[in-house]
Amino acid sequence: MAAQDELISVLRGLGLVGAADTVRLTPLAGGVSSDIFRVETQARIFALKRALPKLKVAADWQAPVERNAYEVAWIETAAGVVPEAVPEILGHDPGNGLFAMTYLDPATHPVWKAQLRDGIVDSGFAAEVGRRVAAIHAATAADSTVAARFATDRIFRPIRLEPYLEASARRHPGVADRLMTLSRDTLAVKKALVHGDVSPKNILAGPRGPVFLDAECAWYGDPAFDLAFCLNHLLLKCLWNRAAAPAYLAAFDALAADYLAAVTWEPRAELEARTARLLPGLFLARVDGKSPVEYITDDTERDRVRATALPLIAKPPRTLAAVRSAWAERLGSH
Repeated sequence: MAAQDELISVLRGLGLVGAADTVRLTPLAGGVSSDIFRVETQARIFALKRALPKLKVAADWQAPVERNAYEVAWIETAAGVVPEAVPEILGHDPGNGLFAMTYLDPATHPVWKAQLRDGIVDSGFAAEVGRRVAAIHAATAADSTVAARFATDRIFRPIRLEPYLEASARRHPGVADRLMTLSRDTLAVKKALVHGDVSPKNILAGPRGPVFLDAECAWYGDPAFDLAFCLNHLLLKCLWNRAAAPAYLAAFDALAADYLAAVTWEPRAELEARTARLLPGLFLARVDGKSPVEYITDDTERDRVRATALPLIAKPPRTLAAVRSAWAERLGSH
């Protein structure tokens, strides 16, 4: 209770709740990196997010709470490009690593991951995810002001590259050099503003299209990371709901095609090649990194992921179609 009283005090300091208001905080299901609450008073309802210094996973995974401020900055930047794709920031306390934003009701804004789990797969929605992510990349490409604001290598590496690519390298010495080089090469690319966690669990299916949450990995770097990170989940979902595998692969195709069609800041083939190189590493990481997906629990299925990923890491493809085809063949789904 003391912790909630402290949060309410911060909200009063931000002017979001009145001194005499009765405030109810209800914890919400969220990711592994933050506490999220639904805040309700007599007058309003909104959401509150507070970053945690240690992520809620089995492995020891530390992350600086200052990432909360970069999440706010990403939302504000994205709002200037695709305003309907982000919630509104209502208040921010960087000292306490928390911010308030509009509460988006699950009845009108279901989580895309939940839809995918249930076999509700809309390729048009996937394509719009690709278009909106590409729009944010295009609007921030080669922007020195944005690059300076999001110079977050010290956060991005420990929260994205180390727990995914580098942790997987320690499990697979045969491709360790490849994965470590991939991590270093990715960190060295500085082209556009990256969300860093474009995952179906962080995308709401709103009435006006995809809404992106959880941008605490925001980083000025390689836009290929966002594309690979999201496409990775569409491949992995094939093991969660095998009957829907063809639909997930069609959504993969739609998202990739519409994203790549919107690439204007560099040659599309170059960005696609970097994405195709990253994708198998991220694919492997979701069974052998620090944050394995919760729905792949069978050793046979894990081995299926490894058998697809390891040859592609050893000999990187240059097209996304090559990665998709290798996985579809392994699944027996085309």
